[in-house]
Amino acid sequence: MKKLLPKYPRILGIAPSTRGFGFALLEGLDTLVDWGVKSVTGDKNHGSIKKVEELIAHYQPDVLVLEDAAAKDSRRAARIRALCRKIVAVAKARKVSVALFSQEQVRRVFFADGQGTKHALAEILAKRFSEELGSRLPPKRRPWMSEDYRMDIFEAVALVLMLRLTRAKRTA
Repeated sequence: MKKLLPKYPRILGIAPSTRGFGFALLEGLDTLVDWGVKSVTGDKNHGSIKKVEELIAHYQPDVLVLEDAAAKDSRRAARIRALCRKIVAVAKARKVSVALFSQEQVRRVFFADGQGTKHALAEILAKRFSEELGSRLPPKRRPWMSEDYRMDIFEAVALVLMLRLTRAKRTA
């Protein structure tokens, strides 16, 4: 039997990265309940899976949203692709629905021309959730700098909002 989702499901977004992953939890119509970065050392995939399982057990989301690392335009490393497959398997084993969105789909929703940088997206999200995320917006990255770990939070929030926005369009 197919599980019916509530009108405003609890959505957990996961954004894997080289350091671990960023996460965001949206509840109700537009309430950002929790967000952060989980850093992992050692076996990063095993550690990340363990921490994702803890988040699922703690928050009991209705839906888990993840980047579609298997999309044809995805440039994600093989380790991240494998991690995404394992996260999907964990969510399904816990009876949590899974939604996947490519980076291209995210950009098309947040930018009219489909072109935009991660930092521009983070600025949009920091304005939308100014109390929660305004102080976490990292400075714009220079070419010689590595990406700030906080960008993972904004990627997770973007994924969560993608699901909310695509569902809103279907019901409108």
